Amino acid sequence: MADQYAQSGEDSKQTEIPVIRWEEPPEGPVLVLLDQTRLPAEEVELVCTDAPALVEAVRSLAVRGAPLLGIAGAYGVALAAVRGFDVDDAADALAGARPTAVNLAVGVRRAQAAHRAELARSGDPEQAAAAALTAARALHKEDAEASARMAERGLALLDELLPGGGHRILTHCNTGALVSGGEGTAFAVALAAHRVGRLRRLWVDETRPLLQGARLTAYEAARSGMAYTLLTDNAAGSLFAAGEVDAVLIGADRIAADGSVANKVGSYPLAVLARYHHVPFIVVAPVTTVDPDTPDGASIEVEQRPGHEVTELTAPQVPVAGGETGGGIPVAPLGTQAYNPAFDVTPPELVTAIVTEEGAVSPVTAEALAELCARARQATIG
Repeated sequence: MADQYAQSGEDSKQTEIPVIRWEEPPEGPVLVLLDQTRLPAEEVELVCTDAPALVEAVRSLAVRGAPLLGIAGAYGVALAAVRGFDVDDAADALAGARPTAVNLAVGVRRAQAAHRAELARSGDPEQAAAAALTAARALHKEDAEASARMAERGLALLDELLPGGGHRILTHCNTGALVSGGEGTAFAVALAAHRVGRLRRLWVDETRPLLQGARLTAYEAARSGMAYTLLTDNAAGSLFAAGEVDAVLIGADRIAADGSVANKVGSYPLAVLARYHHVPFIVVAPVTTVDPDTPDGASIEVEQRPGHEVTELTAPQVPVAGGETGGGIPVAPLGTQAYNPAFDVTPPELVTAIVTEEGAVSPVTAEALAELCARARQATIG
């Protein structure tokens, strides 16, 4: 099979994707986002001047991916504060925009806490707004650093499990620079393997119904010069059966205290296939994705998306509306009901390892995760 845009080594480093940035034009501060609903057809930016605009961007998936949602949420709180809106109302709206993604609420509450603390200390709204913005910028920087450490730790684990290189990695949804302050989570590991010449093939699940794999992961793989091949989600089984997968790498939107992993719908079937075919199934996510307040997988609230995402096909350059009809091409009879969960949950016994910036957990147990999170807290305090 011929490589798709295959290059190797340091010369293939990806050019930066400007996913999110804070700007201060004369008319007032704004949050600028790369509209991911328009990729790969065109690179278009959204300018958010207030929290409601950002909430809509989150719900429409213009901005998405667990770590990036946390960063966006923190900037959204700062935006409300700087522009003089009610910060608590903005924080509540942002935190509830996508209920499964725990990083969103973590980012929002971090900036909100910084705002409240400074307001209580100084009583100055301007200083409090500056504190919220400082917290958002710190989170953005920390996520970039965490991304680099996850890539390093994930590659070390791959080399341990699969000595000799030549890794053939299957991934699902999108976990690269488009979801992160850095180069991503699971995709960053594959990218690290590519840069040192140890990635033989990146298998990219299409990721129905919104095609984040086809539109976004393939976009990032092409930009990075990786050897990649796109497949429909339902072709994964035949790929495993043919012995063409050495490891599965996915991200996570929430990890429960027991190690259950909520990720883009379609992840759980891959875990079952991986277990049957004795292939490592590895989750890569920052420590902030581990939610000790969610005891198990059954306690994770799974977001239900609009039915039109399943019953219609929408071109990427046409923004998806928030209503029950998306203006796309119908692929089912009028009135068809659709089951459209955004995520599914993989139990810990099917997860080979969870890789974070603070270390890897394998086997995945509640005790090991709790110890990892405690170690992360100590590192933060230190």
